[in-house]
Amino acid sequence: MRCAANGWLRSNTQWTIFEALHGASVLDRALTAWLRPGMERGARVLQRWNVHADAVTLLGFALGVAAAVAIACHGYVVGLVLMLASRLCDGLDGALARLTQPTDRGAFLDIALDFLFYASVPLAFALADPAKRALPAATLLAAFIGTGSSFLAFAVFAERRGLRSEAYPRKGLFYLGGLTEATETLICFALMCAWPDVFAWWAYGFAALCAMTIIGRIAAGWRAFA
Repeated sequence: MRCAANGWLRSNTQWTIFEALHGASVLDRALTAWLRPGMERGARVLQRWNVHADAVTLLGFALGVAAAVAIACHGYVVGLVLMLASRLCDGLDGALARLTQPTDRGAFLDIALDFLFYASVPLAFALADPAKRALPAATLLAAFIGTGSSFLAFAVFAERRGLRSEAYPRKGLFYLGGLTEATETLICFALMCAWPDVFAWWAYGFAALCAMTIIGRIAAGWRAFA
């Protein structure tokens, strides 16, 4: 479906805000492409074992919550290992769903639990040392609210106008990229686990990158949906 917004996105030959956001997360897209063959092989094994994609999503979330609990108890290495296992499940559930029949319920569950997982990690670091980390953790959580709300708001109206993302065609909704996608966020969390004493610097720095993503997405939405 071609619409006014889609026409604007396609007709502008200059480096638009929309195009910049789609190309911003080069690392996330490159890692996703690199991991895809392995994820698909793992998903085929799970399919033979009659494992449901939603079960993998729930397992991934449970591992993420366990990671947050470990971090809150100063178990940063354990937290990092559990976090990586959680994100492995996050990749496998989508690959497994595509082997059968992706459902709106599965996509909804995946997105909702992802947001909860990402919010749990800064909270866990704050709980581990409230006096030193409460403010930077709150700043990062506020930034996550901004990236999440701008992402979801754009997706709602993109769906209403029939837009489709060519950069992320496998996603369950329109996926507007940015500087702070899943891979970048996971790297930030890993750095926090490796050097927790400078958590505040990681939190403030990543919040600044989130702010750039928020501004770009709002500007893209302002122009695309005029």
